[in-house]
Amino acid sequence: MPKYDWRNECLQGVAFVDKSTIFPQAIAMAATWNPELIYNVASAIADEARARHHEFMRRNKIMRWTGLTFSTPNINIFRDPRWGRGQETFGEDPYLTSRMGVAFCKGLQGNHPKYLKVCAEPKHFIVHSGPEKLRHEINNKVSKKDLYETYLPAFKACIEEGNAAGIMCAYNRLNDEACCASKKILIDLLRKELKFKGYVIADGGAVWDVYKHHKLVKDYSSAAALALKNGCDVLNPFNIMTSAKLKKYKKSVLEGVRNGTITEEMMNNALRRSLIARFKLGMFDPPERVPFTRTPYKIIDCKKHRALALECARECIVLLKNESYILPINKNFKKIAVIGPIANESKALYYFHYYPFPPKMITFLEGMKNNAPKGTKLLYSKGCDLMQENCNFSEARAIAENSDIIVLFLGITAELEGEEGYAVGPLRGDRRDLNLPNVQESLLKEMVSLDKPMVLVLTSGSALSINYAKKHVPIILQAWYPGEEGGNALAEILFGKYNPSGRLPITFYKSVNQLPPFEDYGMENRTYRYFKGEPLFHFGHGMSYSTFEYSNLKLSSYRITKNEEITVSFDVVNLGNFSGKEVIQLYMKKKKSSFRIPLIELKRFKKISLKEKQKEKVTFKLKYEDFLIISDDGRKILEPGEFSIFIGGNMPHEKGLDKFLTSNIDVY
Repeated sequence: MPKYDWRNECLQGVAFVDKSTIFPQAIAMAATWNPELIYNVASAIADEARARHHEFMRRNKIMRWTGLTFSTPNINIFRDPRWGRGQETFGEDPYLTSRMGVAFCKGLQGNHPKYLKVCAEPKHFIVHSGPEKLRHEINNKVSKKDLYETYLPAFKACIEEGNAAGIMCAYNRLNDEACCASKKILIDLLRKELKFKGYVIADGGAVWDVYKHHKLVKDYSSAAALALKNGCDVLNPFNIMTSAKLKKYKKSVLEGVRNGTITEEMMNNALRRSLIARFKLGMFDPPERVPFTRTPYKIIDCKKHRALALECARECIVLLKNESYILPINKNFKKIAVIGPIANESKALYYFHYYPFPPKMITFLEGMKNNAPKGTKLLYSKGCDLMQENCNFSEARAIAENSDIIVLFLGITAELEGEEGYAVGPLRGDRRDLNLPNVQESLLKEMVSLDKPMVLVLTSGSALSINYAKKHVPIILQAWYPGEEGGNALAEILFGKYNPSGRLPITFYKSVNQLPPFEDYGMENRTYRYFKGEPLFHFGHGMSYSTFEYSNLKLSSYRITKNEEITVSFDVVNLGNFSGKEVIQLYMKKKKSSFRIPLIELKRFKKISLKEKQKEKVTFKLKYEDFLIISDDGRKILEPGEFSIFIGGNMPHEKGLDKFLTSNIDVY
């Protein structure tokens, strides 16, 4: 049996070793609100993984980061925007995360009747979302209600619908139980309750944490025994471990075998589950039997995949504000000032720590050069550094004064937010606040003072508190980390070649002062479902160059009982002069309850394309189960009463309820 290293990553492309297509970061994928597109992205990533794996096998290079088992997708709930790894997730909502997670798992694993393309390992099981500096030792206290209402649904969906081959367990403890060594978590909850049949892999070094940081056992040998006994099949040492430490690591496991704390039965269970996955990957079959072994190496970053990266980048960009005639930028603007530390920075396009060998990355400046109308002159100045203070704005100011319009590129990169050990700052990957770096805020104010037509483009993997910008800048776009074709995608939107259609998968807050303490895992006053304040931008928000009108709402019934479903139909028309895509969102709100329940919840969504003046009838089906609520003890129960549904292109809120179709449904 050839040796095999289980560890691999593919958040926005196959990571670490060799070149791959770099798609938008996961949070940007979520902003597309398009599971079908994300399925195609994941399928392309799996094709490249196969091509690379078999090429390295032919070269006789059996090494970490070249296997077919991927610790992806990250379906943890992005409960707090300070978390540096939130960019790896599909946002703050359990339903949106579930749909994206299922699509990603299915895309990675494929639909062959016998073989898996690759193995998906949704992570991190469970209740894991920072702080990064505490992840090896933190004990997250969570109520049963929050567990079943918020933290579990995406895992349940990826297991039941996505048929995930693996699950990665988390570093932390949950209610005093180590997530990678707990019978309650890995056997009672994961295997018995959620019916998971695949293998469990520990996060890198998480079993070591059971001993070293959680201090639940006396040594590593005992930690390994506890993990294997309770259903962790692949112990997975640290990402970077010296040969001496690795030797000690292996020796301590062997000690457990010799002294009987690690039994033959425990090893057989772990081997059975892990080897089944390798059988399904075709690792022990003749290569000619496994269709994926013929995936050509030249498929990596091929034209088709770059085109898919461009499509995904187009759909992920969110038009946050548009209160001017400026967009799309017309031919009357002959001289455009392109300013900002992000404008020509490839590191603003991807999580570069995971991708040391990137393909050609199209920066925003390059994208504008590629797409600007003939005769348009672009004048560029970096303006300032990413965060270094005391920068001189004189060049940027001179260029801006000599231009017809300013396109200002600000934001953060993975240098300032990310995983512990990669984005290493005062908080080891997390953010202290949600503001732009001070020097960038100063550059912003300098540009606003010129009183010129202006567009602000932001990059980040999380929410930004851009209070000054929202008040003073007429047009704002959120570009996330949009991948290798991000520059072209953004430019197409700026110059009117593409109509923006992204929506926020997270809430943008005015300040961290609106949030509970970072270490608090309770959902009270967190995410749009429980947040009682006024956000900067709502979850689900996003604008278009077109106006979409909703009408003619019809329900098959206004009452529902057990084993029934309701058909909801309505018309959507594009009244604008641009073809475009609209994200239709259906939310539900229970009017009264004896339990603490979400203020409002996303229940269905669909992305459709409409040409100018085109109308389409849209249908959703609501099942009886959609109206069940989670009780305080974590049970799904029926609480009879009246529910309101809201349908529109954003999340309903008090200032814009007139734009939504609404109806009431009695549940009994």
